[in-house]
Amino acid sequence: MSTAGSSTTVLAPVGGATVSPRNLVVARLSDYAELVKPRISLMVLLTVTVGYTLGSRGVWNFATLWPALVGIALVAFGSSALNQVLECETDARMRRTASRPLPSGRMVIAEAFCFGVGSATVGVLLLATLVNVMTAVLSVITFALYVGAYTPLKRSTSLSTAVGAIPGALPPVLGWTAAGGHLSAEAFSLFAVLFLWQFPHFLAIAWLYRDDYTQAGLRMLPAAVQDRGARRIVGCLALAYALALLPTSLLPAELGMTGSTFSVVAIALGLMYVAAAIQFLRDESTQTARRLLWVSLVYLPVWLLALVVDHLQMLR
Repeated sequence: MSTAGSSTTVLAPVGGATVSPRNLVVARLSDYAELVKPRISLMVLLTVTVGYTLGSRGVWNFATLWPALVGIALVAFGSSALNQVLECETDARMRRTASRPLPSGRMVIAEAFCFGVGSATVGVLLLATLVNVMTAVLSVITFALYVGAYTPLKRSTSLSTAVGAIPGALPPVLGWTAAGGHLSAEAFSLFAVLFLWQFPHFLAIAWLYRDDYTQAGLRMLPAAVQDRGARRIVGCLALAYALALLPTSLLPAELGMTGSTFSVVAIALGLMYVAAAIQFLRDESTQTARRLLWVSLVYLPVWLLALVVDHLQMLR
């Protein structure tokens, strides 16, 4: 204990050292931040906002926008927390995830479970009471598919990627319905683009960490194949989905949501994605997999930005 004037700072022992209560709180908050996967949650909220903007025709109603963002964020937090609860054992076997709060022992499973269930429950209730029932129901479906289907299927089949792509593509639809939009062709076009975009993105990640997945016993596609010829299936699939995404990405323009400027950007992005997938197919290596991953990370925010900007330009 140290004293300076009338203020007192209590030091708590941690691993033989002493840490101030303030630092303990910061460390705890850091663990919770890691538990909710903030980068994924931020991307979810970005796509929700895009869907809301399109569904509201550019007129934001903050009385529904803020509870939609908060509610969907809470459901996303709950999904991430319960995903890590279910994958605690496999996370402990992988180098890139072994330091997470649960496998490292910094947080107990019961705490993460209660946080996950509580966050998701509050989020759904918030959506049902302050937004609308449709958005709440779709959030429950998203949560159930991610936690109840995708997460356990990773241990048994490489088809888990296709299942996981469904909840991954629903956030812009949640934003669309939160703005009062119906489940129309326009909403489906947003879903379809995000659904297809995910496959080259996740295949690149799965290829880069295939040894980790094998060690953890997860049946991700690159880890599920053995010889070099079979591994080319990964590159073929990445290219196939990138090619399918190219015309699909133009659906918003075909449905009258945007003009020609968006189409030019979408085509350029699609060709860039296809080119990266071709390089990955021709030479499945760390370099080409990272390039494909990088292109995927550029593709989505730029496509979404072009979509919103051109849509708002049309409304003027």
